[in-house]
Amino acid sequence: MHCNWKGQGERFCHLICDDVIEDPIKNPAKVKVNTHFSPFIYQPDHLIVQELIAHNLVKGYTFTFPLVLISYKLRFFSHADGEKSEKELCECLATSQDQSTTDLFDKAAMPVQLLKIVKGQSETPLPSHLQKENLQQLEEGCDYTNKYIQGIVSLSYPLTKLGDGTDFFKIVLQDSDNLSSQINSIHVFIYGKMAEDCAKMIRHGETFIVAGFKVVKLPTAREDDRHGCNLEVSEEAGSAIYICTKPGTTTASETASVSVAPKYVYTPLNHLKDGTIVNLYGVVKFFKPPYISKGTDYCSVVTLVDPSNVKLTCSLFNGNLDSLPKIYKVGDIVRFHRIKIREYNGQMQGITSGGFASLTFDGTVGAPIVPRTSSRVYTFMDEEQKTVEELRIWAASNISISGPAAKLSGVQPMLFFDLTCQLVGKAKVDGSSFLLKVWDGTKCPYPTWKVPVEAKDLEGDKVFLHQLRNLAVDILVYDNHVQLAESLKIGSFLRIYSIHSKQASADNEDVSHIEFHLHGGTCYGRGIGVLPESNPDVKELKAFLESLDLTVGQNMESMCSMDVDSTFDNDTVLTDHQDLSNTELKTIKNSSAPRQYRIRAKLRTYKPQKLHQSVKLHCSKCNSLQEVPDRDDFDFILRGSAGTASNPELHNTSWYESVTWTTQDQKQREITIHFVKHDEMLQHPEDTLLMVEGGTLKEIWKLSKRFKCIIPVRSTEDDLKLLDLSAPFLLQRNVKYYGCKQCSAPKPVKNLSSLAAEQQPSWEPSEIAQVLGIELLQYVFIMKFTLVDETGALNAYLFDYEKFFQIPACEILTNNFLQEKMQMTMNTLCPPGRKLGDLPWLECFIKSYNVRDAMKNQVYYQIFDTTVAEDVV
Repeated sequence: MHCNWKGQGERFCHLICDDVIEDPIKNPAKVKVNTHFSPFIYQPDHLIVQELIAHNLVKGYTFTFPLVLISYKLRFFSHADGEKSEKELCECLATSQDQSTTDLFDKAAMPVQLLKIVKGQSETPLPSHLQKENLQQLEEGCDYTNKYIQGIVSLSYPLTKLGDGTDFFKIVLQDSDNLSSQINSIHVFIYGKMAEDCAKMIRHGETFIVAGFKVVKLPTAREDDRHGCNLEVSEEAGSAIYICTKPGTTTASETASVSVAPKYVYTPLNHLKDGTIVNLYGVVKFFKPPYISKGTDYCSVVTLVDPSNVKLTCSLFNGNLDSLPKIYKVGDIVRFHRIKIREYNGQMQGITSGGFASLTFDGTVGAPIVPRTSSRVYTFMDEEQKTVEELRIWAASNISISGPAAKLSGVQPMLFFDLTCQLVGKAKVDGSSFLLKVWDGTKCPYPTWKVPVEAKDLEGDKVFLHQLRNLAVDILVYDNHVQLAESLKIGSFLRIYSIHSKQASADNEDVSHIEFHLHGGTCYGRGIGVLPESNPDVKELKAFLESLDLTVGQNMESMCSMDVDSTFDNDTVLTDHQDLSNTELKTIKNSSAPRQYRIRAKLRTYKPQKLHQSVKLHCSKCNSLQEVPDRDDFDFILRGSAGTASNPELHNTSWYESVTWTTQDQKQREITIHFVKHDEMLQHPEDTLLMVEGGTLKEIWKLSKRFKCIIPVRSTEDDLKLLDLSAPFLLQRNVKYYGCKQCSAPKPVKNLSSLAAEQQPSWEPSEIAQVLGIELLQYVFIMKFTLVDETGALNAYLFDYEKFFQIPACEILTNNFLQEKMQMTMNTLCPPGRKLGDLPWLECFIKSYNVRDAMKNQVYYQIFDTTVAEDVV
C-alpha cells in the first residue's frame, strides 16, 4: 500500500536531493512512500532527518506536514498564509492585536520590571489582582488581563525589527513547575519598547513572569514539548513583564540559578518513557565530538550507560558550540537537564529540547569534581556530588574506559589513535582538506609526510615552526572537520580523535614515511576537541613542553649536516635495497634479465605529456589495463537504466528503507532511493550507503557529496542488481570504482546485508566489491621515463598506485590540487626548456624483465621502490 501526499512529497525530494527538482513549488511531483517507510518521514528525532533539516536545505519552503520540522524553530502556517516569511507573519501577528484590551497598569510605570529575590522571596510583591495561570490550561479567546504565567527563560532569539520598524523579541519559556510534563514550554512574542527592554535584561535561566498577554493558537498541532499556542505581549495591549533576579547575578561564574533552585528528579535509564522530558545522569560509553552540520548547527552524538545496564543514545544539536556537552573522553560523566525522550524501533533515544542544559565531570575516580558547563547559570547540590562519585566507581569496573591518548613517539603505521597536542601551524590546502601542524614534545620514530603548502599560506610563528621541524607533524583533515579546523587558534591545545597513521605504500613493509589523516565523517568518534588549559592532560603536556630544550637537537643536526656533500642531492628517495650500489645504464642494457639495479640518472623526457592520460585502470587478477571511462559513458548507461521501473516488492526490506517519487517532466521519470540501515536504524548521511534507481549523473553526484557511498542499481523480478560493469558499481566522495568485466561474477545486491549487519560497517570499496562478486579495478599511473647518464640512455616504465608521487591515482582525476602538485613535481624532475647538463639527478631502482611473443624476446625496465623527495614540491 502506498500513500500519496500532494505538496509535501516534492519538498521532501528537494530536501534529499538538493535541486534534483529545481523548483518544487513550480514543478510539483507526487511522492509514493510505502507505509513501512513512514517512521522515517514522521520521526523528527531521526538522525538523517535532523541532519538534513539542520543543513538548512528546506529554507524558503512552507511545509504542511508538521511532524518533521516542529523541533527546529521553523514556523508552520495554514495554506492561507502561503509562502510568507517568519518576519512577515510576525508583522501579521503584531498588527492583529486586540486594540480594545483594557489597560489596568499605570502607563507611567515601566512595562518591564526587575524583582529582586532575597532568601527565595521577591522584595517587591506582584500586584494583588494578578492570579497565576497554569501553562497546560491556556486557551485561545480567553481573557488573561488579570492572569500571569511564570517560568524559566530557556532560549532567546536576537532582537529584530519588523517591516514597519517595530522591535520584536522572542523567547522560549520553560514551565519550572512541570519539568517532567510532555508539554512544558511555550513561545513568547514580545513587541515594541518591551522587546527592546527585555533583550537588554533577560538572561538564560532567569525567572520570567508575564501578565496581560494574548494567547494565539498555532495552525498545526504540536508533537514536541512545546505548547500548541504562543503568547503575544506588548505595552499597547497592557501587558507587564517581571524578571526575577538576585543580587550579584551579573557574573557568568555564578553557580546558582537566579530563581529559587528547584529540587530536580533524576530518572534512571531503565525508567525512561516515550514522549517525556527528563533529567538524568549517565556515563559516556561512546561519543562523537561536536561537528558542524552542513547547515548552521553543531551536532554531537553521545551514548550513555548507568548501573541499570541500559544504553541511551542522544543526538544533540545547537547553533552555539559552547552549549553542547564538553565531553573529552569515554568515561566522562554527564548530567542532562530537560532531555527529550523518544522511542524508535523499540529503543529509547534522547534529543535536545527547549531549555536543554548539561554538566560534564571527569570520570576518573578521585579526580576533583569540577563541572564543565554548557550554561552560564546552573544548580549543583551536595547530594549530586555523591551521585558523581558513585558513577565513577561503577564505571571503573563496568565499562572499558580509554587510557591516556597516544604519544607521537609511540605511533605505528596503520593505526587509529587519539592525540593530545598543541597547534603550532595551520594552512588551507584545498576546498575539502586543511593542514594542522601539531606537536606533543616527542618525536615520531618514522619519517613523516610534509604536506606541500605555500609559505605565505602557512599561519604560525615561522621561527618556532623551524625549531620544531623535526618534532611537529602534519595532520591533514577532511570534509566536515575543515570548518572547525579553520577556526582553531594557534597555540591552543587539542585532542584529535581517531587519527589514521597511513603507510606511504601498503605493498612495502619497510615504510619510507607515514602520513597522518583525519578522515571525513564521524565514524568511530572522529573529530577535534579544544581542551581548556585547566584540563589535567593539558597541564601535564604544557609542563612537559616548557621543559624541553629545543636548541640541543638543532646543534646536533648542524654538526651532522657538515658531512653532507651537497653535490649528491637527489630529487628522489630510495625506500629499500640500500645494499645495492649504482650501476651504469650501459652495463644494464648489456645484461640479461631479470635483474634489479640501483641507478643515478637524469630524466630527459617522459610520456604522456598530458598527465591526466597517465591514469589507467588495472586488474591485478588478469593483469589487464584499460582507460578510465568517460563521464558521458556513465551518463548514457544511467539514462538507459532509467527506463526500467522500480519494483515496489523490493522496497523496504529488513536492511534498507525506500522512497520513490516521479518527476513531472516529459518522460515522467521515476527515482527510487534505498537507504541502507544499521541495527534497524538509518544512520548519519556521512555514514550511510544509498542504492539509487533511475537517477541521472547530476543527481547521483549531488547525493555522493552528502552520503558516504552510492551504488547505482536496477530492479529485476527477484532482487536489485548492479548496472553494466562499464559503469562504476560504487561512488565514494569524488571517486568512481569500477569492476573488471572479465574477472567479475556479480552477485545479488542483497549480499550487502552481511556488511550492514556488522558492528561498525566501514563500507570500504574492497569489502563491498568482495561481497558483490566484483574484481575491483585499481587506479594506477602508467608513464614512460627516458633516463640518461654519462654512458647512455634507457626507457623505464613507471607503474605506480600512489607511492612514487605520494598521490593516490584514484583521486587525481577529480582533484585540482593534486593535479597541480603532480605537474609541479614533473616540472621539477624534468624542468621544461633546460639543457641536459642542468637537469637534476634522480636516484632510483629499476628492474629488468622479459616479454616474449611469437616472434622474439624483448627486455623491458620498470621503476620500483622509489619515491619523490618531500622537498621537491
